[in-house]
Amino acid sequence: MSTVLITGGSRGIGAAAVRLFAARGDRVFFLYHIHDEAAQAVSRETGATGIRCDVADRKALAEAFQKMGYVDILICNAGICHYGLMSQLPEEQWDRLFDVNVKGIYHCVNAAMPGFLKKQQGCIITVSSMWGITGASCEAAYSATKGAVIALTKALAQELGPSGIRVNCIAPGVILTDMCKDVSPETMEQLRQDTPVGRNGKPEDVAQAMAYLADADFVTGQVLSVNGGYIL
Repeated sequence: MSTVLITGGSRGIGAAAVRLFAARGDRVFFLYHIHDEAAQAVSRETGATGIRCDVADRKALAEAFQKMGYVDILICNAGICHYGLMSQLPEEQWDRLFDVNVKGIYHCVNAAMPGFLKKQQGCIITVSSMWGITGASCEAAYSATKGAVIALTKALAQELGPSGIRVNCIAPGVILTDMCKDVSPETMEQLRQDTPVGRNGKPEDVAQAMAYLADADFVTGQVLSVNGGYIL
C-alpha cells in the first residue's frame, strides 16, 4: 500500500484519480482549494482524506504535509486556466496562473522531498496539457504554464533519478471537466470529430494513465499524451 497525495482532488481529473487510487487500496490524501461540498462527497465515497489548501501558498502546503507525513506518490494535478487575448489579460491573472500551475508544483515537490530522499524512492506525476506541447490561441498564459510544467518534469527527472525518484508528466487533450463548461456545444462536437478515436476524453482516462505511471518503475522524464490522437 502506498501513500498517495493528489492535488486538485475534489473534482474532475483529480476526483477520478482519488477514486482509482483508493480502489487500489492505497492510502489517499487530496488537496482542494474552494470546493468544500465536492471534497466532502469525494471523501465520503472513497475514504480518502481531503485537506483544504491553496498549492500556491507555501506555508499552507507545509502545514498540510505535517498532517500527512511522508508520501510515496505525488500527483500534481491542481491547475487553473484562462481563455482570452493575452493583450487583455491582467498581470495579476497571469501571475496567478503561474503561481498555481507552476509554483504549486515547486512547493509540492519541495514539501515531499524529505520523505523521498529518506526512502531513496518516490514517484512524481505532473499534469500539463496538449496546449503545453503545441500552444493554443487565446490561451497563451495557460499554454505557457503547461509548457513550463513539461520542462520542469524533464529537468527534475534527470536531477532526481539518482535518488530513486521518478518524475513523469501527463498531457491531457480535451477532457470533459469544468474547464470545458464555457465551450460551446458546437465547438465540443468539432473537437470530438477531430479526435481519431471519435470521442472527447473522460477524467477516468487520465486517472488510468496516472496509475500506469505510478507503477512503471523504468519510466521517467516522459510526457504521456492522453488526447485520443488529437495531437500526434
